[in-house]
Amino acid sequence: MRYAKEILLGLSLVLLVACSQTENEAGAEKTDIGADDLTEVQIMLDWYPNAVHTYLYVAQEKGYFAEEGLDVEIIFPANPTDPINLAATGDVTFGITYQPDIITAQQSDIPIEAVAPVVRSPLNHIIYLDETIETPADLEGKRVGYPGIPVNEVLLETMVTDAGGDIDQVELVDVGFELGSSLVTERVDAVIGAYINHEVPVLKHEGYDVQYFNPVDFGVPSFHELVIVTNETMMEEDPSTVEAFNRAIVKGYNDMKENPAESLDILFEHENQENFPLIREVEEESLDILLTKMESDEESFSSPNEDVWEETVKWLTDTGFLEE
Repeated sequence: MRYAKEILLGLSLVLLVACSQTENEAGAEKTDIGADDLTEVQIMLDWYPNAVHTYLYVAQEKGYFAEEGLDVEIIFPANPTDPINLAATGDVTFGITYQPDIITAQQSDIPIEAVAPVVRSPLNHIIYLDETIETPADLEGKRVGYPGIPVNEVLLETMVTDAGGDIDQVELVDVGFELGSSLVTERVDAVIGAYINHEVPVLKHEGYDVQYFNPVDFGVPSFHELVIVTNETMMEEDPSTVEAFNRAIVKGYNDMKENPAESLDILFEHENQENFPLIREVEEESLDILLTKMESDEESFSSPNEDVWEETVKWLTDTGFLEE
């Protein structure tokens, strides 16, 4: 498949980043770089600052970006498609987006390349409060809210079908991003598009006994939830900046893992109080969850995995989400 080959070609470039990371960890010499010599880059978040972005703010606060010769500006998107679209055009250097979106963008010949996975397995879960629901098949005859993003339809269909249910008997309701409120007001019986590291701890904080289904337990491959991307030109013509950025975020992640409380202190200094105020208890639980999904015993943070891309492409093709 031409498309799968293009993905693997992009990932071969990412392997350069991984090799550079290994060399740095093995003791590559650091050089003192003056502020005037720093390369200015931007990274656009997928959303307002929360626990999943902590490693970036740690890398910025602790000077890890500067150590790698970078002056990094962290910016927020105006809408969910901005990170991938603006990274593709070069209006921002890097963006954080979702693996299925990268695949569909590349299929449409948008010049985007994966730099590094941030969250290695799905955060998007089916969540519910109804105690009569025991498997996704029990969603037959019930209403499931979602944020209007098409990939959630594929997730839901795969999970319900894998559990032996009939997706045609499930009513899908577009509730926008009012996922938690739609659930607790019983507008819907369950929601998909909700994140185990956000909606789940928020609802628990509010006193609800929330339950959930993990997609990988019901026929969905363990796709990367969040991935850092850049444009093809950047990857081809300035790989040293890409490698430097990757080394810095690895330092930030390792610091975050070793000092989670201090790292969250740094995050809270950058919270967006007006649009997305943070709750300490929620972000602490969120970070605990994320640390189990950002690396594993077999795969370190930001390291590439070609098999995951092949499996995700096959799943999206088999379900008809991709045309080829």
